Amino acid sequence: MTRSAAIELGQFLKARRAELTHRSVGLPHSGAPRRVPGLRREEVAMLAAISTDYYTRLEQGRMQVSEPVLSAIARVLRLNEDQRAYVFELAGRETGRSRRHEVQTVNPQLQRLLDDLGSIPAMVLGRQMDVLAWNPLAAALVGDFGQIPPEDRNYAKMVFSDRMKDLYADWEDTALITVAQLRMEVAHSAGSPRLTALVNELSERDPDFRRWWAARHVAARTVGTKTLNHPVAGTLVLEWDTLTASTDPDQQLVIWTAKPGTPTHDGLRILASWAAGGHQAAPGTAS
Repeated sequence: MTRSAAIELGQFLKARRAELTHRSVGLPHSGAPRRVPGLRREEVAMLAAISTDYYTRLEQGRMQVSEPVLSAIARVLRLNEDQRAYVFELAGRETGRSRRHEVQTVNPQLQRLLDDLGSIPAMVLGRQMDVLAWNPLAAALVGDFGQIPPEDRNYAKMVFSDRMKDLYADWEDTALITVAQLRMEVAHSAGSPRLTALVNELSERDPDFRRWWAARHVAARTVGTKTLNHPVAGTLVLEWDTLTASTDPDQQLVIWTAKPGTPTHDGLRILASWAAGGHQAAPGTAS
């Protein structure tokens, strides 16, 4: 575990500890006032069956941690599946994810799949949430990725742009989950100068990002729902899903779909026809 990962692990555990109460973990209340919110370090240590000194040094980023101890702490802090995966990544307990930093190119099989998806918006996200590839309907839906310089073609960076704030009716929910997913990427790409620069840039530029990043929430990219106010297709309520490439788990195909017969499904058909007419992106969505 690197020094930076150890510090982040300690800060993350501290943030989760502050969210719990003695009642939530079954501890009696002594009646004495508490100087800080959440559980005390000695309470976490007692419940995890480790010494207070050990846990203190862990939160201070001065201690390597074994898998059994980390599992015990995760149980005490009521970590969910994504949070548990995050702390194990930080601690260097491998989950099979790549830590390479070289430039990625889209998997050829995923590119062929994108090319054949004419009625479903889809794109491929790589490490650090970079947009590696997309189909015409995704460009018509979200914006013309081809007009964005490759070094800026990052989904997290795009979400915090003014045009995305106008496009997403549920922008705050979308941005919150994006920040949580980006923090997960910190563990996957430990030590990446580019990722550090991205986080610093967004922190300096956007107060919402800075506040949500400091909260240290994490989430994996799985499934969800987004509502878009599209200038051509109108209001679209889209279900999104993520498919991981078996040949490269650092590449994920993200698709947006709608149930047949719904207004959103009809809107996507209209948008597909509009895109087929030679339009690359909706008005006002080009970068």
